[in-house]
This record gives sequence, C-alpha cells and structure tokens, in this order.
Amino acid sequence: MADNPPAVRQCFAVPVDNDFPSDEDETYSSEIESYATSLTSSVMSYKWEYGRRYHAYKEGSYKFPNDEREQDRLDTLHHMLSLVLGDRLFLAPIKDAPGIRVLDIGTGTGLWAIEFADEFPSAQEVLGNDLSPIQPPWVPPNVIFEVDDAEAEWPQRPAFDFIHSRYMCGSIENWPRLASQAYSQLKPGGWIEFQDFYLVNYSEDGSLKEGNNVNRFYELLKECLDKIKRPVTIGRDLKKIVADAGFVNVQEEVFQLPLGTWPREKRMKDIGALNMYQMLDGLEAFSAATFTNILGWSIEEVQILLAQVRKDAKDRSVHMMHDFHVVYAQKSER
Repeated sequence: MADNPPAVRQCFAVPVDNDFPSDEDETYSSEIESYATSLTSSVMSYKWEYGRRYHAYKEGSYKFPNDEREQDRLDTLHHMLSLVLGDRLFLAPIKDAPGIRVLDIGTGTGLWAIEFADEFPSAQEVLGNDLSPIQPPWVPPNVIFEVDDAEAEWPQRPAFDFIHSRYMCGSIENWPRLASQAYSQLKPGGWIEFQDFYLVNYSEDGSLKEGNNVNRFYELLKECLDKIKRPVTIGRDLKKIVADAGFVNVQEEVFQLPLGTWPREKRMKDIGALNMYQMLDGLEAFSAATFTNILGWSIEEVQILLAQVRKDAKDRSVHMMHDFHVVYAQKSER
C-alpha cells in the first residue's frame, strides 16, 4: 500500500526540495424550559476519556475529541485547506446573489461558515450544524449554528442554494444517504460541494518504505474506521456518490497534500508543514479512543506507537503525501 499512488490524480509530480411560550400558559412554559434545560445539559455533558473531551450528543457516532486542543487543530486544518484551494473556500461556481441560503454540514469550529458569511454578506443565512456546540458566540448576523446529526433525518426547511461538506471522513457511515438528503434540500440549480480525504499515503520517488511508522499509523487508522464503516478513504468515491444521487455537472479536482516540509515550491512546502503539524498534534485525537475501543489496544500500546510515529515523522528524506478530493455538482434546473 505504501508506495502505490491512487489510480487517478489530476495533478503533477511534486518537486522535492533536498535542502442552533406562551406566557399565558405557565405550565406549558415551565415544561418547555425544563425540556430545553435537559437538552442543553445533555449536549454539554461532555465525556472525558484518556484526558481528552468528547461530544455528548449522539455519543459514539463521532470518534474524535471536541476539546480546545482539537478545535485549534481543526482551525489549522481549515487554513491549510484554504491554502490548498488557492485561498478559496470552495470551487463550485457560487455567485453573491442577495438572499442565498447556505448549509455547512459538520461545521466544527464554524470558521468556514463565518468566512463564507464575510465573503458573501448579502447571503440570507449561512447555517452550520455539528454534534458539538463549540462555535464562537460572536459571528456575522447571517450565521446560525445548530446542534444536529447530519446522518439523522434532516428537518424540513426552506431549500438551500449551496450545501458544503468538508473533512467528514471517519464520521459518516451512509454517504449515499447524506448526498440524497442534500439533493432533496437544494433548490433546482443549487450546488453541492464535498471536500474530503483519501487517506492512503504514497511517495512518487519510492522513499516511503514498508515499516514507516507514520504510514503504519495511517493504515491502522484506516483499518479501525473501516471496522465501523466510517471510511477515511471516502474522497475517491465522492464523484460516483454525487452522480448516483442525481446531481448533474459533476466536477472533481484532486490535490496532493505533502506530509512535511520536503517540497521545493513554497506553497506546497507551507501546505506540507501545516499538514504535518496538524497530523502530529492530532495523533492522540485520532487514536486514543479509536485504537483502544475498536482495535482493542491498551493505552500504553497506543502511546508507544505514537512515540515511534513522532520519531519517523522527522525523517525528511521520506517524501510522503496523500490526496484531497473536491467534488462539486448541481441539482438539475428541472
């Protein structure tokens, strides 16, 4: 697996640098207040495991932390992916028309939704949903965040002009259903865009060898999440999933993401640095709960592996990378 690149990549070889009551009825009001308090408590009653904080709503459906450290990593990833797209938030041909409605699936810290609202101030609403209420309180007036599970039945609401999803690999079990629900809630002519990883590492020069612990970690993570049917290799399947859901004008772009500062070209070097930084900072987030609860490892075994991963990550002679797929498509006007 290590040195076999994906069969289709729309890119060139990367040069290596060698150097979300009525007041007349008090009983009803009390009931509503009690219910809301209970729900709020449920959402905010986070679970702690191995020193990391996990979301409470739909506990177990998302296997990674939501604590401040993980939020910082997600923000780093946001900046990295914006850089990957040439300082853009999306590739779909969205126009700044007054009154457009936008949905950001799995918004995380909400940075993408906030930046979209800043870029498109005439948008009527930019709605971001997530399992955890970790988004900032001060946001543009047209930004709304809600706690919701994107894999549950979507609530009825006015149709959207644009639906965006990014970095949901390892979190979604039924991708075709997700695409189908998105299709049903788009306006005719509206656009969808999925941005996600194909987390299989490769090198173009044979420098990634068997036994490399960084690559071993990625292979174990893939094995782990395949067991619970939440693949980290969904990127390569997105184009077919979107087309099968009935979308037209399906477009795909594939970007290479280096892991480390080995590329010669500055933008790729910056992407590689951010990618390595977020990967190393996220090692515990990726593995503490997953490797122990799914693969049956002890936390001590996980810690030993992570030490080995950190050591091998310092080897600049290994020119490792993986791919990032962006698929955007349109709901037919008819």
